[in-house]
Amino acid sequence: MGGSQGRALAFLASVPAFQRLSGDALERVADALEHIDQAEAGLVYRVGEVLRGVYLIESGEVEVSGPEGGLVSRLSAGDVFGERGLLRDGRAVTTARTQGPARLWCLPAAVFRATLDASPAFREAFARGEAVVARPAAGDLSTVRVADLMAREPVACGPRDTVAAVAAAMRREQVSSLAVVEDGRLLGIVTTRDLVGRVLARGGDASGPVTAVMTADPRTVAPSDLGTDLLHAMLEHGIGHLPVVEDGRLVGMVTQTDLTRFQASSAAQLVRDAARAGDVATLAAVTARLPRLLMRLVEADTRHDTVTRLLTDVADTVTRRLVALALHELGPAPVPWVWAACGSQGRQEQAGVSDQDNALIVDDAVDEAGLAWFNRFARQVCDGLDACGYVHCPGEMMAMNPRWCQPLRVWRDYFHGWIRTPDPMARMLSSVMFDLRAVAGDAGLLERLRADTLTAAGRNTIFVAHMITNSLTHEPPLTWLRGLATVRRGEHRDHVDLKLGGVIPIVDLGRLYALQGGVAAVGTRRRLQLAGEAGITSTRGARDLVDAFDLIAGTRLRHQARLVRAGRRPDNFLDPTALSDLERGHLRDAFVVVRTMQNALGHGRSAPS
Repeated sequence: MGGSQGRALAFLASVPAFQRLSGDALERVADALEHIDQAEAGLVYRVGEVLRGVYLIESGEVEVSGPEGGLVSRLSAGDVFGERGLLRDGRAVTTARTQGPARLWCLPAAVFRATLDASPAFREAFARGEAVVARPAAGDLSTVRVADLMAREPVACGPRDTVAAVAAAMRREQVSSLAVVEDGRLLGIVTTRDLVGRVLARGGDASGPVTAVMTADPRTVAPSDLGTDLLHAMLEHGIGHLPVVEDGRLVGMVTQTDLTRFQASSAAQLVRDAARAGDVATLAAVTARLPRLLMRLVEADTRHDTVTRLLTDVADTVTRRLVALALHELGPAPVPWVWAACGSQGRQEQAGVSDQDNALIVDDAVDEAGLAWFNRFARQVCDGLDACGYVHCPGEMMAMNPRWCQPLRVWRDYFHGWIRTPDPMARMLSSVMFDLRAVAGDAGLLERLRADTLTAAGRNTIFVAHMITNSLTHEPPLTWLRGLATVRRGEHRDHVDLKLGGVIPIVDLGRLYALQGGVAAVGTRRRLQLAGEAGITSTRGARDLVDAFDLIAGTRLRHQARLVRAGRRPDNFLDPTALSDLERGHLRDAFVVVRTMQNALGHGRSAPS
């Protein structure tokens, strides 16, 4: 799939009427789209003019006015216009003007009419006015299963069918891939690219068996897999078709075209765009879309841990792309290495506000010149992250700080030193570093470090005692009478800090439980669940903390989404008067749960029974 067609397909998937087209029909429409890039405000068409086609807005705003000049509508990204005139006599019944720089697509009139004739569902959408305004998708690839992405029954052939017969079947069924099956068992897959590259381009014999040109034992997915699993497999291995297999039998086929229906304005599309970015500026344009992604996911009632996981997926992809760009410029690394995220990115819990916290672990074979190379490499990646909105960490906990760009042996010394002498600085550093997660490079280096330190830390009772003290430093915002306590002065006066007083205390508890139980998981919610299952804390206590975490973290994201909707930057400071009495009561109860668990921990108990 070409870059321009892929971009067009991704955009079309955000427009309801085009979501009704079959995969092949959608590809034909994408091929026909003409791109219009307007650098400034200007006329698109006047009333009475013959229309080139129907117009779709990728970015910018368009004002539509009637014959007398009155404003009819103001349109923005994802909206469609010009269809009324095309559905009548082909002439514009309104005047349309862009209100500044805008990027439009035009579907030529002939293709538009042919698509209407070929697809009753497409025609019905325009007849009922459903195509004019794009609506945000209610879900995301992380919330759907592969079974929900399969558009039709798989088309298959036998291993003894000829290449010519297979090509004819693909044309007849209008598909770009065919499964090769024997007795229900998948043997391979053949695509149009295979036919071109392995037969036509080489002057091959089309009368031979399809097994000679198929890809044998292809990668597969299960119907129960997530859509994100599917997407990441396609991106990582550069494939566009994946058979769906259950209990050893072929049950479906999914393609890149199937995915485009779910990718527009989603984390998956941002991941795709970031993975293909050629420079830092392009990456920054991708991350600039994150606030709107957050808003749409929250407004679609997506669970808070799913939202933060999706935002983190984008951050991970941006990091890996910056790493690739740096390696392209600096050349190959002198020794193996791993780039690790810590903090909220390490826990896969990034929200709408995030600085960067990362580290670089290098193989012990590195010499002084090699370390100098890694310092340059780290500086380039960290500066790129800053340009993309993941600002430099105020505490300089970044790989660009030489202290956090060291060989594995030095990292071992760091952790063992913190465990032996758990002073306040050691407790703070270990709190961040115990959330390390490999993002790029050789993950084995981090696993070796984790194996060496996690067990030692959990066995050191003095260190654990100090970590307990550390986990009690962040208190939930409650008054003595268990009312909501707000910030008393400064810019955020009379607001509740949902991060420092809400999310962080639970994060600290989850980290401590993981340390006590030798749990390798880094996500807070999972840490709490495993703590209850392992008896590190009571089952009831773990369940209550999970519920409190869900409520507080969800409230935080809804607050941030409201700010984005209002055109403001997201933050962590909530005005409690913006909540209903019931919502304030639930939030207060969640803070009480956290304080109760902290009190139990401070008194040497796992949790109230």
